[in-house]
Amino acid sequence: MKILLAAIGTSGDVDPFVGLGRAMKRRGHRVTLLANRYFERLVERAELEFAPWGDAEEYKTKLNDPDFWDAKRSIPFAFREMFLPAVRPLYQEIVARYEPGETIIAGPPMAIGARLAHDKLGVPLATVLLQPTFIRSVYLVPEGYRYLLPRWSPIFYRRLWIRFVDRWLDGQFGPQVNAVRAELGLPPVSSGFYEWFRSPQLQIGMFPDWFGTPQPDWPPSLRVTGFPLYDEGGVEAISPEAKEFLDAGSPPVVFTFGTGMRQAKEIFAESVAACRTLGRRGILLTRFKEQLPANLPDGIRHFDYLPFGELLPRVAALVHHGGIGTLAQALAAGIPQLVVPFAYDQPDNAARLERLGVARTVPHDTYAASLVAPALRELLDSPAVASQCRVLAQRLRDARPLEEVAQALEALPSFGPRATPRP
Repeated sequence: MKILLAAIGTSGDVDPFVGLGRAMKRRGHRVTLLANRYFERLVERAELEFAPWGDAEEYKTKLNDPDFWDAKRSIPFAFREMFLPAVRPLYQEIVARYEPGETIIAGPPMAIGARLAHDKLGVPLATVLLQPTFIRSVYLVPEGYRYLLPRWSPIFYRRLWIRFVDRWLDGQFGPQVNAVRAELGLPPVSSGFYEWFRSPQLQIGMFPDWFGTPQPDWPPSLRVTGFPLYDEGGVEAISPEAKEFLDAGSPPVVFTFGTGMRQAKEIFAESVAACRTLGRRGILLTRFKEQLPANLPDGIRHFDYLPFGELLPRVAALVHHGGIGTLAQALAAGIPQLVVPFAYDQPDNAARLERLGVARTVPHDTYAASLVAPALRELLDSPAVASQCRVLAQRLRDARPLEEVAQALEALPSFGPRATPRP
């Protein structure tokens, strides 16, 4: 079978597809990962075939835009600057590699070119959802929307709000997506783009059901597996310098605010101050060194990147932005988490971790050592938090989510070369 994996977003969005690609390759399939050229080195080191689209420098410029990390402007920005420009090039790459009756596609909802290929060619499609936040339900409202939908809001009001969001999405995507559909000889999608983005055949939630509890109105085609727990550890080992630092003293606190984050200069400075207040060693992780203080004190070290699977079992706690891949690795390592959410799924992920009893939250706009230090002290000194961290780590220890996803993809019905395109 030929597997086309369409990835879009930051490293945290692409890494799971790299892990899935490696799992599918081990099972004897031909795998091609389609992503921005920025990820070429990562994909090649994972020994997967790479189908690049988009400009790497332009991608980095978009990551550096403050709107990309703003709670209210981030989603419209991502739609306009990242998702829509990828529609045509992604579709073209899929068409170039399509083999009728032999090919399937898996990708996130925003890999719109993959859905167009499904409609035009009849190629089987699976939608992969990395976080439960973007599976809407009138019964459980994501934390990031509480200012619009408070907990006390009745069900009928929530349904009205969903209709409003649908109309907004239709307006954002309808004209541009339908223009491409017309070029391909496909009829327009008149409304309901939220549902159209997702495969009518199979949806896969890559998180455990105790993190994202299935709701009565979730789609019947959705299958929940578990966290992929892929962090490039299979292609990049922890550095000797990091090993030396970890061996030289007590377990440090690790601070990281996203692989694409370039707006965290003040937050890193306050993180250093929090470590000094606590008398703790610390590790700062970022590929953008200009965010860091000019001179780091003794006991605080910076590294561009360290694979979490190797690093986190050796640290005391993790302070991070609330990305789904990052929090999953911390859960697997059995360590407490302090979450500093910015946008997208991050506020909802933070709330879920708090409900599980393994984390606390500090808003990014009030992040200061005077708040971070006591919050970390509470987490590190709590027997209840430590116990719950161990319980959840044990739940993840025996899981094989990538194998489950691979099996689901292998069972995906093939439309074959004469399939009737879906409207």
